[in-house]
Amino acid sequence: MDRREFLKRATAAVAGTSVLLTACKDKKSSAATTFESNPELMTKRTNPNSGDEVSLLGYGMMRLPKKEVEEGAPYELDQERINELVDYALSHGVNYFDTAPVYCQGKSEAATGVALARHPRSSYFVATKLSNFSPDAWERKESIAMFERSLEYLQTDYVDYLLLHSVGGTSKGKDSMQTFYGRYMDNGILDWLVEQKAKGRIRNLGFSYHGDVNIFDMLLRWHDEGKYHWDFVQIQLNYLDWNHAKVQKARNTNASYLYAELEKRGIPAIIMEPLLGGRLAKQPSHIMREMKRMDINATPAEWALRYAGTPEKILTVLSGMTYLEHLQENCRTFSPLRPINAEEDAMLMRLADAICDLKAIPCTGCNYCMPCPYGIDIPAVFGFYNNSIAEDLLPEGDSTDNEFRKARRRWLIGYDKKVERMRQADHCIGCSHCLSHCPQRINIPKEMRTINELVEQLKQA
Repeated sequence: MDRREFLKRATAAVAGTSVLLTACKDKKSSAATTFESNPELMTKRTNPNSGDEVSLLGYGMMRLPKKEVEEGAPYELDQERINELVDYALSHGVNYFDTAPVYCQGKSEAATGVALARHPRSSYFVATKLSNFSPDAWERKESIAMFERSLEYLQTDYVDYLLLHSVGGTSKGKDSMQTFYGRYMDNGILDWLVEQKAKGRIRNLGFSYHGDVNIFDMLLRWHDEGKYHWDFVQIQLNYLDWNHAKVQKARNTNASYLYAELEKRGIPAIIMEPLLGGRLAKQPSHIMREMKRMDINATPAEWALRYAGTPEKILTVLSGMTYLEHLQENCRTFSPLRPINAEEDAMLMRLADAICDLKAIPCTGCNYCMPCPYGIDIPAVFGFYNNSIAEDLLPEGDSTDNEFRKARRRWLIGYDKKVERMRQADHCIGCSHCLSHCPQRINIPKEMRTINELVEQLKQA
């Protein structure tokens, strides 16, 4: 579907939203007060396969708050804060919670289960995944055990949305097709999942897509042929990924193609990475000025989330929210959604070009590359570097200039604060263990070398 048709279809939704917003204003209530007092404003979309009324904002349980522990102490999630976030989300219309066995170092499902079990089971939809990435987990009994553990951790008898996790990816020594067949077909697990759906233990069966478009197309052919029915599909979509040539070359697939293929089959789309792991939530000053000219009050995150939620066949847009203020802002953005109009779309497409030219690393902070066998904190290294670009903090200029030297010192100190020295880029030996795990297809060893060279240059300047 091209952008013109996409925006044409959004026009009716804009009109409906305007009526609702006008009604709110007529009550002489501020946006914040109206939102807080009426969580029913949250935009909902209907899953045609099940009739589920799903909140357009979905809670991604990938970046949950963790406790501050002493160095060397075990990783621990902050269950009290997670409970508070889930309570707020539910009370403000969010009813879709997405987790996986591999999230938060394997602790997300259990924490999600504890938080949700305090509420009526009918008040939320929970999604999890079969994350059998390791060849050891391809064994039929191991994959079945992973699914059974998910039910146990989530404290439920059934999963509302079950995904084959990250199809199109590769495993070490295997191409993407060999990996897919090893994970789901040769062991009969996909057929077993279909059986579990027939038994009511899975209400909706789908997959999340990363990487090889041949596998995406193959799975949709199976759907067309009646071999397997997909109740939904999870794809990455944002205004950088929609149809940008530079991004397409890196990803191998643009989001406009993925969405159009799902739309014409009536398969609901669930959106991941609308903010590209937070990359689209922060922008340098020249891009912010363009956004402010269009809407002085809108944040970069709001622009990105509105864009991702505008296509009408999108069921929910996932956002991994660690902090209450982010959850509050995102709830307001979708309560209700104001679809992107043609003028706003044109602006975002222009900004997509400018953002790509910033040469940030397309890391979304998914942590699939972790743990690194040599202890490098890959997401933290990339996150610091990308944040430096977004906030115009990369030191540039004459090394004899006093302002440059101050900026250089601040940057190097900031790097040491953000990333422990033993976990920085200089410890990468290029083993390539991480390459097959990265859904964004980043050449991680190469980028680590580039960042380390920058660090060494600044140290010597």
